[in-house]
Amino acid sequence: MKRFLNSFISFILAANTLNVVGSPAEAQSLPRQNDPEMGWRHTITPYLFLPFTTEGTSEIDGIEADIDLSLSDILDILQGAASVRYEGWNGDWGIQAELYHVYIGEDGTLPGPLATDVELDIKQTYFSFQGAYRFANGSNAAGHRYAADVSFGVKWNRLKQEVNLTNAIGRRTIGGTEEWFEPMVGIRYGLELNKDWRAVARAELSGFGINGDDLQYLVLLGVDWRAWENMNLRFGYQFYGIDFSTERSNGGFAYDVNQNGPYLGLAIHF
Repeated sequence: MKRFLNSFISFILAANTLNVVGSPAEAQSLPRQNDPEMGWRHTITPYLFLPFTTEGTSEIDGIEADIDLSLSDILDILQGAASVRYEGWNGDWGIQAELYHVYIGEDGTLPGPLATDVELDIKQTYFSFQGAYRFANGSNAAGHRYAADVSFGVKWNRLKQEVNLTNAIGRRTIGGTEEWFEPMVGIRYGLELNKDWRAVARAELSGFGINGDDLQYLVLLGVDWRAWENMNLRFGYQFYGIDFSTERSNGGFAYDVNQNGPYLGLAIHF
């Protein structure tokens, strides 16, 4: 039974970080030149992050498992996900917010003289909020515009990892839910390639050992394509990792995962 549960738990925790970082997977289009008369400019971006590889270790109630999953492995147990990012800018000052939710579910039966039904209930939600400042905004020698900004804020995380075991004797639940806040910082650089294409690089760090999260990191390289007047398509490649652990009454609760893969977003400007 332990070997069977370890296998399921490894799938669960890997899917939990789908986005995952931690997070969050899109690149803000290059801002316009500062103009106080323009007032606030807003962008809402629903997005997808599709990790080609997910590797690391996980632990629920003291049970540890190695993780080594492909994208198809994760999609097999993914029941639903939603992710969206908001940015608002007024001159050199801005705000950034991101909401992410994913639901993982799987049912199975443990063979043996006492058949046991297994239900996996996995939900992860996070919300981040940052203030941002644009410290560079101009044009290079070739006449292409560029911009760079930094951001500081906080991220709220909620992670539910439960395995429910039911047989003729009764029902048992292992795992549980953890919630925590952590500080975060970010930096981003954007460069206009031509009137329709922009290149963007972004990095974010959070956790820093606070509330059990040693570190979450996100690094992405991407491009924006101006498909319509007020909409951009965003393509890129993202690297994400998280190292969270805590002790519960029933044992350790942790995941230490690294992912990488493409992201796709649709940015709506108004």
